[in-house]
Amino acid sequence: MREEFEKLVAAGKIEGRQVETLLQLTTNGFCMHRSWGFGRIKTMDTVFARFTIDFPGKVGHTMDLAFAADSLKPISKEHVLARKASDLESLRQLAATNHLELVKLVLNSYEGEATVDQIQQALVPDVIRDDWKKWWEAAKRELKKDGHFQVPLKKTEPVIYQAKEVSLQDRLLGEFRAAKGLKARILIANEIHKNAADLTDKAAAGKEIITALNGEIATYQRTQPAVALEAIFMRDEIRAITGAGMSAGEVNAKTIWAQDTKLGLLLEAVPAARHRRALESFKETHPDNWIELLRGSLNTVNAKLCREFADLLVEEGKILELKETLSRLIGQHSASTELLLWLAKERTDAFADILGPEVFRAMLTAMERDQFNEKRSNRLRDFILSDQELLPELTASAELEFIKDLTRALQLSPVFDDMDKRSLLARIVKRHPAVQSLISGEQTNKADTSLVVSWESLERRRTEYNELVHKKIPANSKEIALARSYGDLRENHEYKAAKEMQKVLMRRKEELEAALVRARGTDFANAKTDVVSIGTIVHAVNLQNNRRETFTILGAWDSDPDKGVVSYLTPVAQSLMNRKPGDEVVFELEGAQHRHRIESIEACPVMSADAVTETAAA
Repeated sequence: MREEFEKLVAAGKIEGRQVETLLQLTTNGFCMHRSWGFGRIKTMDTVFARFTIDFPGKVGHTMDLAFAADSLKPISKEHVLARKASDLESLRQLAATNHLELVKLVLNSYEGEATVDQIQQALVPDVIRDDWKKWWEAAKRELKKDGHFQVPLKKTEPVIYQAKEVSLQDRLLGEFRAAKGLKARILIANEIHKNAADLTDKAAAGKEIITALNGEIATYQRTQPAVALEAIFMRDEIRAITGAGMSAGEVNAKTIWAQDTKLGLLLEAVPAARHRRALESFKETHPDNWIELLRGSLNTVNAKLCREFADLLVEEGKILELKETLSRLIGQHSASTELLLWLAKERTDAFADILGPEVFRAMLTAMERDQFNEKRSNRLRDFILSDQELLPELTASAELEFIKDLTRALQLSPVFDDMDKRSLLARIVKRHPAVQSLISGEQTNKADTSLVVSWESLERRRTEYNELVHKKIPANSKEIALARSYGDLRENHEYKAAKEMQKVLMRRKEELEAALVRARGTDFANAKTDVVSIGTIVHAVNLQNNRRETFTILGAWDSDPDKGVVSYLTPVAQSLMNRKPGDEVVFELEGAQHRHRIESIEACPVMSADAVTETAAA
């Protein structure tokens, strides 16, 4: 081919400097274009001095040789992209049987190093068609053990292949010595801890690491106590796995906690994976008052730490103390947005007796208080908007008047924009239809929707509603929380019974709310007696047996068949309504037709609202 290219140089079709590049392109058969990507050279035409190349999306593309020499980069036949084009199946077999060889092939294709993302792009989905994450985790473990690969801690840094083999211990210790700062050394020490089983001399490695960490912990303990505490945990784990001994005068976790460091501030600077370990060490340092200290800090930490605090308190049998703190903070509307965010996310039956409408009212207060601290306020606000069930669940047990007040507070709150408010109000209406008119501002036609009820029956319904909201539902919430603490819910019959009763109570609450909002109490004074109306006593004759019968037409919730008291909504009352003495009426009762003639109409005795209240109180 060289001779052919020399002829083309002589003919002036290409330049001499382009020959070597063209020879590589022709010999290898693969190339890379900076815009079109990987290409496979199919043919070369020396007469017209051009290549035919297949690019993705440009199959059979023709290109002048001179232009090709300047715009294409030759690719070796061993390049991973060339192997994918020419022998994909062998790469797939390599992926299944020899992780190291495949990664080595990819790295050599990119001049000895490539990031994890670059490796993934080269292999997925053509070579590795299954779970990439699972495959890479297995490959990474092998890479770390092999002496030819350097696997960085950060995903953005490249994996490097080196021809000279370096033992895992030498490589990790070299990285540990070169690391700048205690934080960086902790990361390398953690890698050494993970790979301790493959170290050639664990005792020597442990001694060197512990000595170095001890030196830096002493200098960090006052300026950066969280980093020092993390290093102490790492040092102790290295000691446990390598068998290294203790040094005199070592700084321990108790030393850090004894510095009068604020619990919340220190823990928020500790990685989340170390929170529980740090809390355990804090508890050991303060055996007599750790509970009070945790409760006192609960309102100052982020949501993740709130969960850690709560989990520890619950595990130690201190859930009642935890609930007392939560109830106090919520009741005083001083709970932080982060504490309320944790509680909203948690929302388990263990806290069923706390999770009520006051929680949402406290949320509004907290967000309004933090509205200039958007980072915290927005987290709670966004969660409230995203969790469709949160608001309905929190307000489920609230009495109607509280729901109305809460609705007004939400409408006036500056925390949510108009669209978000409409979304939240719609959730309230779905759970509490009785507040629809308050939210929409529309006045419904009372003649069509109201219920005329006696003061006595209205008082009974109100009493039932108040007992339901203030006694039965809270008691049921406590039963759920208590039953939840018994453990395995699959065999927990008390829990199942309490949850079923919750459904019954909530359904009755909704029924009473819907009825009470329509009810209009009356003493039936001034009832019309020229025709049958609500609040009248009707004297009639049964035309089938000539017996005299009396019907007392009262409110929607009044019924005493034995005394002839019937609701004006019943079929009997409806057939009598607006009829005069002497009229004959026909109505159906218990499947049989009855004919009556109205003899006379009189007003029933008046019973005022005050009398009903006094009677109920007595």
